[in-house]
Amino acid sequence: MFDVLIQGGTLIDGTGEKRRRADVGIVKDRVTAIGQFDAATSPATKTIDARGLVVAPGFIDVHTHADGWLLKTPNFVSKTSQGFTTEVLMSDGISYAPVSDENYRDWFVYLRALNGLEQQDYQGWHSIGDYLALLHQRTAQNVVAQIPYANVRVLAAGWRRGPLDDTQIKIMRQEIELAMEAGAVGISTGLDYISECFATTDELAEVCQAMAPWGGLYVTHVRYKKGTLAGVQEAVEIGKRAGVPVHISHLKASSPEEADQILSYVDRVAVHQVDFSFDIYPYLPGSTMFSYLLPYEVWEDGPLAACSKLRDPAVRARFETLLACFPVPLEKISLAWVATKSGSARQGQTAAQLIARSGKTSSNKTISNKTGADALCDLLIEENLAALSVLHTGDDAWIEPFLKHPKFMLGTDGIFFPDGQVHPRQYGSTAKILGPMVRDRKLFSLEIAVSKITSIPATRFGLIDRGVISEGAYADLVLFNPETITDRATYANPHQLSTGIEHVLVNGTEIFAQGKAQNLPGPELPGRALRFNHA
Repeated sequence: MFDVLIQGGTLIDGTGEKRRRADVGIVKDRVTAIGQFDAATSPATKTIDARGLVVAPGFIDVHTHADGWLLKTPNFVSKTSQGFTTEVLMSDGISYAPVSDENYRDWFVYLRALNGLEQQDYQGWHSIGDYLALLHQRTAQNVVAQIPYANVRVLAAGWRRGPLDDTQIKIMRQEIELAMEAGAVGISTGLDYISECFATTDELAEVCQAMAPWGGLYVTHVRYKKGTLAGVQEAVEIGKRAGVPVHISHLKASSPEEADQILSYVDRVAVHQVDFSFDIYPYLPGSTMFSYLLPYEVWEDGPLAACSKLRDPAVRARFETLLACFPVPLEKISLAWVATKSGSARQGQTAAQLIARSGKTSSNKTISNKTGADALCDLLIEENLAALSVLHTGDDAWIEPFLKHPKFMLGTDGIFFPDGQVHPRQYGSTAKILGPMVRDRKLFSLEIAVSKITSIPATRFGLIDRGVISEGAYADLVLFNPETITDRATYANPHQLSTGIEHVLVNGTEIFAQGKAQNLPGPELPGRALRFNHA
């Protein structure tokens, strides 16, 4: 007898193999049978009618900023409605763990524009293991952690700029070893972000060596401000010297010519020097904290000291110079969310509009003794750094060569605020891949598209018995209509669920049914904290 029988569907098993007609039987948290079954000989407690639907493995988001929201939200609908059954947390080298009693307040301030927690949400955790224990069976989705480099660096050396000494490197390596023992998949970095922006190539290679015995993955938001190709080249050098595989976060280009240049390097060099992969979402515009624009010197004493630095005229003058050099015009950077109610009226305005409406201007169009840097610093002070941006650049067609590449897998890089004008990738990434990119753009077959968000990331991130539908695999499953699956979220109206995803199961429990999120009875929810290379 089955607990759940999924009947009449078209099976795409995640391996890239051709689809086939098959029923799927589930007992407890595992797929126990695949074939043709009828109610008389194969009774089930619950039967799901999958006629007209594809039955696929649960989707895996390898680059997510759901760390805080999952702690507060049992069923994170913007993600579960997309079919995501597993979230890879602690991306870009910055997260809520590991932290200390001395620095957690700084981290909550810094991450407020990226994630969901506020100071009152702190529950006293310190390690990555502590944080994962809070999520285990407390959320609808599975989670697995990376080791956020900046958090580890701050524990060892504080927020400061400058090279680390031998003892500080040793402390970092010990923290890495402890986290790998606790089940982390590897190290994540965001080399344009706080603390880790000060890390040298030599430092990164030496620290990353500590995870080599576990086969840990070096996952990196490269130094994009330096130039994407140069950043990828540095990542490959770090992986080669540390003896670890390399995965590039949200790899894309600012023009078709740059895309050709980057992918040529990947094909000719990177894949021959290291075990190489990358993720991206199916949109060219990006989104990040507004504080990303600031000069690195602002972070030298930590986030709690940053606002006082933003009042310094010398810092503002250097910021003004940086704004003139920033590759995205201020007219293309919009304010997506702020923390204060008084500031919310400015959401949707561009940086250029914010400057103009404050009576201040950028240096090349000065109309007063105030500058554009003054306006943006004032905004960040008013919001205590809690401001999110969307960068509206280029054409989504420029991303297609990356989506078609054999080393690609999906990472949404999604950032969520229910009252924000957030990037639509938070709601529409899987549906855009499986719908328009397959049906209209014909970038790949549906079978290959499914593999890019299931078995390929599961293998890469060491998620045993997930990402495929086979007897004995965990029953993380998505049922969707291949003819109607479509993204609906837009930049103007992002909070719209995609259509076509009908059922989502995590460890055999239905968390999304007939197009609606399920209210899950507690106290134990189906999502689990997973361990790298452990079933």
